[in-house]
Amino acid sequence: MDGASRDDRVLPFEERFRSEVIALWEKCGLTRPWNDPDKDIDRKLTDENGAFFVLLRGDRLIGSVMAGYDGHRGSINYLSVDPDYQTAGLGKMLMSRCEAFLTARGCPKINLMVRQGNEKVLRFYEQLGYAEEKAVSLGKRLIPDTQP
Repeated sequence: MDGASRDDRVLPFEERFRSEVIALWEKCGLTRPWNDPDKDIDRKLTDENGAFFVLLRGDRLIGSVMAGYDGHRGSINYLSVDPDYQTAGLGKMLMSRCEAFLTARGCPKINLMVRQGNEKVLRFYEQLGYAEEKAVSLGKRLIPDTQP
């Protein structure tokens, strides 16, 4: 697909988009067996400092992104654009929306994670001015998604 369309709209997530968002994440390869996407959405909906945006072209959901802010740094998660619409500037449009949202809240810096070996996504972020930092990302699961 060529470029953004006048029919493209970035909106706050609404419950009616849930199944389409999850299907998009699966199509984009963002889901993992140990992360329940429904639970990730539920958790995001309790986040009073962040945002969850969807991108529609007409009535079709073609993108999504989650932005967070902890008072020190912003974060980006689940940035996704339907593969049929990638390379049209839509990911950049979603990131610009997140950056504006976070800047308006006084957020001085954004951190995001990209899985090792995902060179295409690394190049995308580099083109937007993001650079690898010399830090190690650590994690610890507190609540397994396999629990009810």
